[in-house]
Amino acid sequence: MDAQRDRGRQAAAAFKTLMLRSSSDSDLNLYDHLTRLLVQVMDERPHNVVDVIEDLSLDVKRRAYKGEQSPARLCPQTEAAGLMAEAQRRLFMAPEAAEREEEESALPNVSETGFYLEQAGVGLGREEMQRIFLALKQLVESQALQRCRLWGKIMGTESNYIVAEVEYREGEEEEEGNNEEAAEDGETEDETRYSDQNEMDPLPKSTYKPPPEVPKEAAGTGANKFVYFVCNEPGLPWLKLPSVSPAQINVARQVHKFFTGRLDAPVVSYPPFPGNEANYLRAQIARISAGTHVSPMGFYHITEEEGDEEEEIPLDRCEVNPDFEGLPVAEMVESLSAWVHHTQHILQQGRCTWVNMAIKPQDESNDEEEAEEDEEEPDEPEPEVGPPLLTPLSQDTEIFNIPPWTSKMSSTLISEHAIAVLRSNIWPGASAYACGKTFENIYIGWGLKYSGEGYSPPVPPLPQREYPDGPEVVESLDPTLEEELALEEALEEQQAAEEEEDTDEEEEEDDD
Repeated sequence: MDAQRDRGRQAAAAFKTLMLRSSSDSDLNLYDHLTRLLVQVMDERPHNVVDVIEDLSLDVKRRAYKGEQSPARLCPQTEAAGLMAEAQRRLFMAPEAAEREEEESALPNVSETGFYLEQAGVGLGREEMQRIFLALKQLVESQALQRCRLWGKIMGTESNYIVAEVEYREGEEEEEGNNEEAAEDGETEDETRYSDQNEMDPLPKSTYKPPPEVPKEAAGTGANKFVYFVCNEPGLPWLKLPSVSPAQINVARQVHKFFTGRLDAPVVSYPPFPGNEANYLRAQIARISAGTHVSPMGFYHITEEEGDEEEEIPLDRCEVNPDFEGLPVAEMVESLSAWVHHTQHILQQGRCTWVNMAIKPQDESNDEEEAEEDEEEPDEPEPEVGPPLLTPLSQDTEIFNIPPWTSKMSSTLISEHAIAVLRSNIWPGASAYACGKTFENIYIGWGLKYSGEGYSPPVPPLPQREYPDGPEVVESLDPTLEEELALEEALEEQQAAEEEEDTDEEEEEDDD
């Protein structure tokens, strides 16, 4: 009996060892699997256990695999994605109950804009447009705005810019920091410190006078008519861009540089750009807006006050025409004359309104005036005039033999419910649509102007020809000693012959 018990125990131990042997494929063993299976049967007590035992076994295997072998548990969530999700989660949180003001909200209907842009084949996608909609709502709630619209999206090498165009209420606009004055104060301090060090050994002073700097336009006029906020992603804080200056616009016309997505990044270019990427972004926004913001003809009209016909009124503003009834979509697609520019043109001076820089300020010193009395007065410069507001697009000039605009219908199959779509070929990414009394402009691109075909280096010039070979260019050989002696003898004989001739002539004269 004892021997049989020992053999039974040994067989049971061997069988348990066999059941505890792990599989090379799933890394599971039969003993633990049966244990979990029996525990589940005792917990759930299903009906007809023998019929569902296979399904229960498969569920136990799946649960063990997901709990222990899932590769998703081994991949931690990236920190950047978690922070972005946390920032965007605040957009979907309901705001606290507050008293609503009677004034109209400046929040645009981005959902409607996204619906039409989707038909035009332009938008950013429904999900992103909804996030931008909520981000604009956050901007409107944090600023005292009278008007707000989605200007567009500018791509960058590291991150992108979502641009919002806003207009403050009267008296609510924030004053810009005195960064320029601080910079000038710093320069004057450096100059005084440098002059103190060189009092003993003064350096020669340059008489060169740089040309006067063209002043920037005031807030609410010209290129600074609107204020722009940008953010890299919906949910991140909105940052206000500084106003643009004519010097920044002129240099931006001469460079062709991608954005990085960092507003404080330096702009390394030639000619040097006066500012960082925030200023460069603002200059490009002004250029794109001036060239691509269009509307159907008749939507805006210019109103002139009565009694001021003799005085010249600068027609730099246009108002919405309440009598506008919309244009047929087919007409807006077939003819560019049905579209007009409703944004002021930027002149070569870098401003929308020309300024006479020949007029000198009154606070100049008398010494300079006396020194310049002797000089001839320069000719009065001719005022620069650009195209007026509400100029039809048919008058736009071509660039690189390419038409400036391309128009189409959103759907030719259902033309009754189609919209007119307009795309700019000069600024790739700028688009506009119109349907009845509704229209909108948007820009989605890299913020660069079309520059023609890709750059190809010039062909090197042909190699120069070899010089002609001849006696006039060949260096003569040095004479030998015999040749030098022979030349000297010939010269002496020639000189003696000339002297004899001179003596004979004198004798003949004496005889006469």
